[in-house]
Amino acid sequence: MQVPRFEPFAALRYSPSLPLDEVAAPPYDVLSDADVDALLARHPRNIVAIDVPREVDGPDRYAVAAERLAAWVAEGTLVRDPEPSFTLYRMRFTDEAGTQRETVGVLGALEVVDEGAGGVLPHERTTPKAKSDRLDLTRATDTNLSPVWGLSLTAGLTDLLREPAEPMGSCRDEHGVVHTLERVSAPDRVAAIQAAVAANPVLIADGHHRYAISRTFRDEQRAAHGGDAGAAELTFTYVAELVEDQLSIDAIHRLYHGIDAEQLLEVLAASFAAEEAGTVTPSFATEVVARGALCLVRPDGTGVWLTPRPEVFADVRALDGAYLEHALRDHDIDVTYQHGVQHVVDTVAAGAASVGVLIRPTSITEIRRTADERLLMPPKSTFFTPKLRTGPVLRPLR
Repeated sequence: MQVPRFEPFAALRYSPSLPLDEVAAPPYDVLSDADVDALLARHPRNIVAIDVPREVDGPDRYAVAAERLAAWVAEGTLVRDPEPSFTLYRMRFTDEAGTQRETVGVLGALEVVDEGAGGVLPHERTTPKAKSDRLDLTRATDTNLSPVWGLSLTAGLTDLLREPAEPMGSCRDEHGVVHTLERVSAPDRVAAIQAAVAANPVLIADGHHRYAISRTFRDEQRAAHGGDAGAAELTFTYVAELVEDQLSIDAIHRLYHGIDAEQLLEVLAASFAAEEAGTVTPSFATEVVARGALCLVRPDGTGVWLTPRPEVFADVRALDGAYLEHALRDHDIDVTYQHGVQHVVDTVAAGAASVGVLIRPTSITEIRRTADERLLMPPKSTFFTPKLRTGPVLRPLR
């Protein structure tokens, strides 16, 4: 069994004089221009000034980001750790079901492996997505600005991470999630964490495209430096144990275009038993799980329960996304994806989609099966929450 390297690194962190609440940001791919404006208004040194550079168009924007990063290091806005370390990353939050939760993972550098080589495993098919922006930013800054999210198959990893370490700040995000960071530099604890993560494969939960970019960047560095990519042989990764109490998984619902609700119901009738659901509310996020059903959402805000017919899906994986793909396999229907029940209701009501279908979150059992059997889920099968903040830890590549 091939397993990955997982190593500590000398992190770049904001100076303690700067409050993380003001300088950290959500991931770049969820930010609108208005969000970036608001974050920069909160503090001019917010990480989006580097992670989402906008002053100029084209390739020059990446040069601006690189110059700004170098200036912030020179002036002490960002400070490099004196030695390699891991960073514990804790999140305290209320999940979609209203349960108080606390999770912990570790930030480190995970080996970049060739596609299909083993050790680091994808868990779902990805949709086409432009990769040049993040690649160009990495080339310009020589820095991993935000981590890939990995799930370790090593039992007991969480126990190694529970004990507090050196406090490195905390922040509260726009959803009320408290993010707390702690530095681990004691050699024995560093070695124990390193060995635990490296003992079993790591499954990529979020950031498949970032990991692919890291592979391209690694290959470029190998070509430029005689086969050794140095720090680019690894990439910035958050690793948590693949266990129920350390993961909060929401569904990514389906939006269909070019077919109305009644037409879609007709197509799905052979695969699902239909029953009126009344007005769709945010509580349906848990109701679909309790009922064991999907829910079709009409433009008027009413829904229809769709209970899978067991005989139809006997040979299909127990994933709602797979059920829908199977039921619609002979129909060319445009589909997009949306997290959040109310967002689906609002999108369909506004006419931005013809009809929506709420699905259930993917189970830990199916995620584990994906890893054990080296399978791939349909695109957009999992939405891991809460999202990590960008900015509290950066990984220099030089």
